[in-house]
Amino acid sequence: MKTTWLAHLALLAVAIIYGANYSIAKVVMSGEYIGPLGFILMRVLAATALFWLSGIWRPSPDIPRADLGRMMICGLFGVASNQLLFFSGLDRTTPIHASLIMVLTPVLVLLLSALIEKRGIRLDRSLGVLIAGAGATILILQASHTGLNDGDVLGDLMVAGNATSYALYLILVRPLMAKYPPNLVLKWVFLFGMLFVMLFGWPQAINARWHDFTPLIVVCFIYVLVFTTFFAYGFNAYALQHVPPVTVSAYIYLQPLIAAMIALFMGQEAITSEKVLAALLIFSGVFLVSRQRPLFAFR
Repeated sequence: MKTTWLAHLALLAVAIIYGANYSIAKVVMSGEYIGPLGFILMRVLAATALFWLSGIWRPSPDIPRADLGRMMICGLFGVASNQLLFFSGLDRTTPIHASLIMVLTPVLVLLLSALIEKRGIRLDRSLGVLIAGAGATILILQASHTGLNDGDVLGDLMVAGNATSYALYLILVRPLMAKYPPNLVLKWVFLFGMLFVMLFGWPQAINARWHDFTPLIVVCFIYVLVFTTFFAYGFNAYALQHVPPVTVSAYIYLQPLIAAMIALFMGQEAITSEKVLAALLIFSGVFLVSRQRPLFAFR
């Protein structure tokens, strides 16, 4: 019981960290101090170093090739494609759009779990998928009619791709978390992910305007490198040892509320009727998907 309570507390911390990250990361990228791909490389390099250093005194067991292969795949989806798509998408779209689209992750976890584990999906959950998808569609269509540039549509699609990649990671990494200590899994996952990210992020990293970083930018930069990577992934890994992936992904529901409050406070966005409607649809759909008991008497 205590470990379950601590797992939920860890997930709440992750929701707060990620909710703030939408606006904090946007501050760094909006000033064009470093490109999104270079930003990701620095983030992954820092996290890889921290995970390996934090476990330097612990003996490392022999890992079978099959598990190393699974860790490499987790590095591809949970670190490389996940983060590259998110930051590239956030660079083009807005914090509220990105946070609302990320709420689709529990729906994607459900769909991918059904596909991978060959399980059926209840009728109410299927309806929830359609409703949440309608909300995401409204956001993407609204982006193409705003006064912003057309890249917002591509940005929304990138964030949706990020949500899919992260959902797949949660499913694939779960057996590893049940077999090995979280730090052991994450240090290998990030090492493999770093190799993938380096292919794309190195040119932007070496061309970053490091000398132009203000104290505020440095603080925001460190926050993304340490909190949204090392601590967030560590807390999620701990939670995955005690609760299923759908529960972990369910805490993403809190991120739009936190992200919206911070974005509005910082003057980065304004509330519109389309965003409110999209949010209601997404949350309604996710509610149907996340219910443990069927809403209807039949399937």
